[in-house]
Amino acid sequence: MNKKENRVIPVIAAIAIQLCLGTAYIWSIFQNGIAKSLFDGDNAAAGLTFSLMLATLTIGSTIGGKLQDKYGPRNIVIMGGLILALGFFSASFVKPSTAWLLWVTYGIMGGIGMGFTYSTTIACAQKWFPDKRGFITGIIVSALGFGGVVFTPIIEMLLKNFGGPGVGEFKTFMVLSLIFAITCTIGGLFIKNPPKGYIPDGYTPPVSGSANAAVDYSPAQVLKMPQFYLITFTLMLACMGGLMMIGFAKPIAIAKGMASTATIGVLTISIFNSGGRLFWGWASDKLGRKNTIVILLAGTAILSLFVNLATGYLIYVLIGLIGFFYGGFLSNFPSFTADLFGTKYMATNYGMVLIGFGAGAVISSYIAGYYKNIAAADINLMFPAFVIASIAAAIGILLIFIVKKPART
Repeated sequence: MNKKENRVIPVIAAIAIQLCLGTAYIWSIFQNGIAKSLFDGDNAAAGLTFSLMLATLTIGSTIGGKLQDKYGPRNIVIMGGLILALGFFSASFVKPSTAWLLWVTYGIMGGIGMGFTYSTTIACAQKWFPDKRGFITGIIVSALGFGGVVFTPIIEMLLKNFGGPGVGEFKTFMVLSLIFAITCTIGGLFIKNPPKGYIPDGYTPPVSGSANAAVDYSPAQVLKMPQFYLITFTLMLACMGGLMMIGFAKPIAIAKGMASTATIGVLTISIFNSGGRLFWGWASDKLGRKNTIVILLAGTAILSLFVNLATGYLIYVLIGLIGFFYGGFLSNFPSFTADLFGTKYMATNYGMVLIGFGAGAVISSYIAGYYKNIAAADINLMFPAFVIASIAAAIGILLIFIVKKPART
């Protein structure tokens, strides 16, 4: 007999850990100060820190997923948290003469540590909730989005107390490293896979051999399937608009004359990013994963074209909507990966799919940073970046229609 309450504990631990990982999505608070203090005002160079973190998150997810199959999710989550903490702690000592070290510490080390914990906690939660895969994935990844809401006022306070933008970022990194180390170590102790053959009360799994029965494909098998490359490339295209806005929400709000309330932009995209992950995760269990992803791609393609038109407080509405649709991608692609390739190797398989996300992070950050430099005097000159994001989402719609469930062999 399986007791329902047993599966709640790992989920609570995963939520606490994902809240810490949500600090990745408030980079725009640091963007202007870091660009000024370390990179002589170069927005593209400063933004590369953010994109490197997201790009190496994909590498960490793949490696961490493979390691957790051998050593268990608990050990990998704790190890990932300590790598993340060490990266932020080391970033607190970076100087302008060695600005590139921020890419190594905050970016690469931080991203690998995040990756170890990110896909491992998602995969663990999905194994406990095979009856509500989309919904539980939405809960876990929405915690990551909500981490931005929790940490934004904390970071703003720390920045102010430590000397303000351009000065206070480094001591803030040190404080965050301590929070990460404690939370991921304690939370990791409660992360474990369900026992073999686990079936929740009231859930009847599909009959073996039926069309809906799960088939677990190994990473080696997945790499030979066209479905893998289609969804990986689609994820790369899908996230570009959201990543551009996440990385530059505060600078865009400031450039549009909203300097006194620009932090609202960061809070808004964090709240709606989190809500989108939960809502679209739940919706996908009703609408189907492919249908939901098509809706998200269409919404992103349309909204990206309105960035130049939004003025005043309407910019926050637009920022929120883009974050709402972006969040849906991060709750649907993990579930879609599990639907296609099974849950047994989900941590590794989704880590490989996240390569698309990492590539999208690097490309979108460079494009947004390039046009932000051009738009130094007129933010409207940044609009081509979002036109590119809109076109990318439209191409994603065409690709997702091609994806079919792997044929049984």
